[in-house]
Amino acid sequence: MIDGLQRLGRSTLGWLNRLGRATLFLLRLLGALGALVRRPGLIIKQLYSVGVLSLPIIAMSGLFVGMVLGLQGYANLVDFGATSSLGTVVALSLVRELGPVLAALLYAARAGSAVTAEIGLMKATEQLAAMQMMAVDPFARVFAPRFVAGFIAMPLLAGIFTAIGILGGYFVAVYQLGVDSGAFWSQMQAAVGLVDDVINGVVIKSVAFGWVANWIAVFEGYDAIPTSEGISLATTRTVVNTALVVLALDFVLTAIFFGV
Repeated sequence: MIDGLQRLGRSTLGWLNRLGRATLFLLRLLGALGALVRRPGLIIKQLYSVGVLSLPIIAMSGLFVGMVLGLQGYANLVDFGATSSLGTVVALSLVRELGPVLAALLYAARAGSAVTAEIGLMKATEQLAAMQMMAVDPFARVFAPRFVAGFIAMPLLAGIFTAIGILGGYFVAVYQLGVDSGAFWSQMQAAVGLVDDVINGVVIKSVAFGWVANWIAVFEGYDAIPTSEGISLATTRTVVNTALVVLALDFVLTAIFFGV
């Protein structure tokens, strides 16, 4: 029992130590954002890397998720003769929950892991140390552009995921299942609110998820052990930790926005 308590104490202290270092890293990162005003090209380059290159998986995943929602929603609503409400079910599911959450998870798997691996490799090959020797701040040159680009890209990707998902549900509902097109859109427009659903669901959630996802990705690369195994572990931690934090944060935000 004593050994178990000691292991639990060591794990807790280690977790708190990493959280403290991550917080100090974030503060230093935020202090370096001012330098990006003079070099917007760094952000544009990273926007292409983490945003544009993530579009295919975001678009395809959103399409299939929307199509599945259309099939599942119809299978449940048809028993109650409420198939005209299928548009409401698909839209609210995507806008409130699935759009921002799944987009964040896909972003972490595709872009977040790539950012961690890239920074970890730069650390392993001593590129970051070489920058410091040449009086170039890695926070302004490497970390901040990736953080800001990901923070900008995440809400856009979540919006695209949600929009394409609704279209996927529409195609399945109307062209495969025979739901009336006018009923699909009119019921959806009447039920989905701009502030309560779109802003609280897609905008605020995706901004919060983008903040934590990119913070974790950049910090894990910075904190990675400069070996091939260390970079591999850091990449794994990025995906796992981002998924856990996003799901936990989603619960908190849902309780705030939609809780009774």
